[in-house]
Amino acid sequence: MSNPEGDVEALRCGVLVEGDRSAGAGRVDVLTARDVPLGGPRAMRVRRTLPQRARTLIGAWCFADHYGPHQVAESGGMDMRPHPHTGLQTVSWLFSGEIEHRDTLGTHSLVRPGELNLMTGGYGIAHSEISTPDTRVIHGVQLWVALPEEHRDAARDFQHYVPELAQVEGAEVRVFLGSLAGRTSPIRAFTPLLGAEIVIEPRVALTLAVDTAFEHGLLVDSGDIRLIDTVLRPAELGYVPRGADTLTMVNETDAPARAILLGGPPFGEEIVMWWNFIGRSHEDIVKAREDWEASSERFGVIEDSPRGRLPAPALPNAVITPRRNPPTR
Repeated sequence: MSNPEGDVEALRCGVLVEGDRSAGAGRVDVLTARDVPLGGPRAMRVRRTLPQRARTLIGAWCFADHYGPHQVAESGGMDMRPHPHTGLQTVSWLFSGEIEHRDTLGTHSLVRPGELNLMTGGYGIAHSEISTPDTRVIHGVQLWVALPEEHRDAARDFQHYVPELAQVEGAEVRVFLGSLAGRTSPIRAFTPLLGAEIVIEPRVALTLAVDTAFEHGLLVDSGDIRLIDTVLRPAELGYVPRGADTLTMVNETDAPARAILLGGPPFGEEIVMWWNFIGRSHEDIVKAREDWEASSERFGVIEDSPRGRLPAPALPNAVITPRRNPPTR
């Protein structure tokens, strides 16, 4: 998915946290989303919780869009024509609907509920994402993972995986990245990561063992979920600093509740994010934009694409300003 905002702010993001890893482990910070239109006269809107001023990354997770359920007849569905990425991996996960993915590797894949599509941008890739004609309701999340310095120019790649369902204490868990609840994803990542869909039955308390070296974020899709001692409403993301060895989630409602659990060790590098590019300097971003606008071989060509390329927005006039996560309390 592209960042569709026309007036895109450049961010320098970083997590440089040292000290006692147990500090603040029982704390939950609540991050609220902002609405962003995907573009077009009937723009489908998404709820963005990462990045924001209060927190720019959770582990290497640097971008989180949560959308739907949208009636395609009303919103127009997803219609992201070919656009570029650098320095990141995209993670596509659906709750309902179907999306057609094409990229400059020659991949032609369908994104379906409960199936992971992970694309590595690295030095440069382009892709398109369009709702299939039979899709009536579109609902899911689009996530980005920042690549560490030694791998940020990695070769293009695409991986598909259907996680095995784990049933635990009145809940269902699908682990698409990392390990949780006795399940481990085979998907290759460049930093330790956790990504899982969790569905909790009504009024059930679920406790899961987690890695104490990880910080975690719980993005609630439906229901009210009490994470440790804080209730999270739909579209809110609860952040838990590293140090916790378990996470307890309680469904406070009389219907199943669903959430996405993200995690990873604090990302110890500063990154610059602008539009669909991640680099380490303003110059990296300028170069990537120039290459895209010049139809450089850096990003390749999507064969048989029915849509024209998405032009890059204008660059900001100001120098990139630092944005860092708050220190661990």
